[in-house]
Amino acid sequence: MPSLTRSFERAIAKAALLPDDEQDALAALILEEIEDARRWDEHFADDRSQAVLERLAAESRAEDDAGLTKPLEDLLAEVQEETTEPPQKRG
Repeated sequence: MPSLTRSFERAIAKAALLPDDEQDALAALILEEIEDARRWDEHFADDRSQAVLERLAAESRAEDDAGLTKPLEDLLAEVQEETTEPPQKRG
């Protein structure tokens, strides 16, 4: 059996102190995450996926070159403003 990293061993030791139902829930989350990562790896290994990603990257670069994009900082500032502004009165 492969060895565990120290941080994972600490996590397992702490998880062992949890009630059984919480251990089972945590185990289900870990197993689901591992399976999800495997599926993503499988998708990205496919040549068709690489072609789609390359096409999307080219489209994104073209939009940016054409000035159709905004810097991420500007978008984040807009979102921040929207979430901190008081609701508008209707009527």
